[in-house]
Amino acid sequence: MSVAACIAYQHNIWLVFIAGLICSVGSWTTIKLFNRSLSAKGAQKMSWHVLTATAAGTTIWCTHFIAILGYDPGVPYGFDPVLTVVSLLVAFFGSALGFVVASDRNSTTAALVGGGIVGLGISVMHYSGILAYRVNGIVSWDVTYLVTSICLAVAFSALAAFIVVRGRLRNRALVGAGLLAFAILSLHFTGMTALRIAPLDIDNAATNPEAARTLALAVACVALMVVAAGFASYFIDGSTRAESVERLREAATHDGLTGLPNRSGFNERLDRELLAADAVGARVAFIAIDLDRFKEINDRRGHAAGDEVLKILGRRMMGVLRGGEVIGRMGGDEFAAFRRVESDEMLQAFLRRIETVLSKPMTLDDGEVVAGGSIGVAFYPDDATTRTTLASNADLAMYRAKGDVSRSICFYEPSMDDFVRTRRKLAAELREALEKGQLDLHYQVQTSVLTGEIRGYEALVRWRHPVRGLVPPSDFIPIAEESGLILPIGEWVLRTACATAATWSPPYKIAVNLSPIQFGTAGLPDLIRRTLRETGLDAERLELELTESTIFVDRERSLHMLREIKRLGVSIALDDFGTGYSSLDILRSFPFDKIKLDRSFMREVEDSPTARAIIRAILALGSSLKIPVLAEGIETDAQLALLRAEGCDEAQGYLLGRPAPLDSIVSGGQITLMPGDPLAQSA
Repeated sequence: MSVAACIAYQHNIWLVFIAGLICSVGSWTTIKLFNRSLSAKGAQKMSWHVLTATAAGTTIWCTHFIAILGYDPGVPYGFDPVLTVVSLLVAFFGSALGFVVASDRNSTTAALVGGGIVGLGISVMHYSGILAYRVNGIVSWDVTYLVTSICLAVAFSALAAFIVVRGRLRNRALVGAGLLAFAILSLHFTGMTALRIAPLDIDNAATNPEAARTLALAVACVALMVVAAGFASYFIDGSTRAESVERLREAATHDGLTGLPNRSGFNERLDRELLAADAVGARVAFIAIDLDRFKEINDRRGHAAGDEVLKILGRRMMGVLRGGEVIGRMGGDEFAAFRRVESDEMLQAFLRRIETVLSKPMTLDDGEVVAGGSIGVAFYPDDATTRTTLASNADLAMYRAKGDVSRSICFYEPSMDDFVRTRRKLAAELREALEKGQLDLHYQVQTSVLTGEIRGYEALVRWRHPVRGLVPPSDFIPIAEESGLILPIGEWVLRTACATAATWSPPYKIAVNLSPIQFGTAGLPDLIRRTLRETGLDAERLELELTESTIFVDRERSLHMLREIKRLGVSIALDDFGTGYSSLDILRSFPFDKIKLDRSFMREVEDSPTARAIIRAILALGSSLKIPVLAEGIETDAQLALLRAEGCDEAQGYLLGRPAPLDSIVSGGQITLMPGDPLAQSA
């Protein structure tokens, strides 16, 4: 009650209110700055400590000074300038020391001790300020109130620091600010209650109350500006950090090339959409998108052109989106999209917009390109109840669309799972077939068009499945490439073909196909060298066939690889010529030993003048470059006669001989095996 009476009857209530306002705002700013220092490190941490001490010292000193100016001692008074400045410095350095000690987040004791130091700093500041307070009277103290004021300041400051540093309250900063403000105000007004003044009658001594109030308002304004500066620093830092975090989040969840959500950002949005759909019982369409000709664009025009295509597609995709629709880039040339299915018409409209974007030509520096794309759609929760399964099912539908030239959009069907399971089972059986020797080689003859004499044989792998029977290469070679089995299968074919051909009489050439994956391995030249050495086959009797598309994957590396193989003395044929890129620059850059004209031209040659013109042009090109041309797929006498008339060198096809196992060829008398070979004995 004595403290309350002191405030009510011995103070200007308006200046008390201003002091309380300065104390509250300053304490809140101080705690915010201190809280920021707790998460900072190094020089930044020290900078935040300086700002914290500045805000705290200004708050403590200005609260005290304004309240002192609002105090009416009943006698004239004044201030000692030196001690007044000293009290300000005590407030600053006492706060600085206390908050630095309290900032150890791993120690409860440090928080309490540091807060206590702040409380002692408040106390020393107050009583040094009272010493600067000159009154015309005899000053004495009520020790009980004096000790109580110091205890209040230390206790509540320590509690404030502890709650901010170690507390688990949700609004611990606000609570800490309130406790700090109470520590400052309770110290001041309890301490003023402890003050006793016995007036002295001194002539001509007087105080101007208006001047005191004006000074108090001036100090309040300065205090608010200092506190505002501290708060502005905190606010600017918080805004900057928020912007930085947002930029980092944007970079982490968006693709840097297209600007679309990346896999992480897309999945995050999809998860939210699936939860929202569950809440209202809605359906969500997941759309898997894969570009059809992106690899071709990348290989033929370079990666810069590929990146430009992705950028253009990204802009166009963002431009066709409507509310609730999201498209993201999953990586490479894979995209995905989703939207809630309000109606089939709206979904179809979305799919048409995506299809239009994919099929619209894009202008690059050297012409126009069309990326094209295959689209697969699966529905949540109809086709899947988890995001992973939903995406997997949409991928199945997309791959079905990619394999079906009649449509670019496919919807998931449960039977697609059976198709995938069948392919996985076939891959496992193919691995077993390689281990158990179920693979076999058939040989197709290659003859001279002019004389009909045998020039060589092409080795073709076959799989004799114990249940399915003879599995065609078109069924198991793609599976072998997907599963990685193409490498051991390719090595087996090369080794077996060379070992078998080494026993032939006459010593015909043996042609072996190289898969793109096999050609991409760095150890291929060593494998060929080792195989020739171990089987005893002369290098000039081995002919390796590879397609144009294989070379275009990495042109410079491919040409280097071809030269390495050529140095071994092995012949190299360019297979399926006319169906791929057919770049004359490839023929100029590397001297192929043979060009193999693709069988598709022979199917049309009797009815299509265009096909005949193309064959004539390729044969003329081979003649000019002195590269023999072999035509594949010869099935009629008319086709063979046309090739003979046009001067084709060699031919291969069912008319001349179907692929057959070696024992059939031996029994037919085309080849004799050297004595000692198991096949020769059985023949």
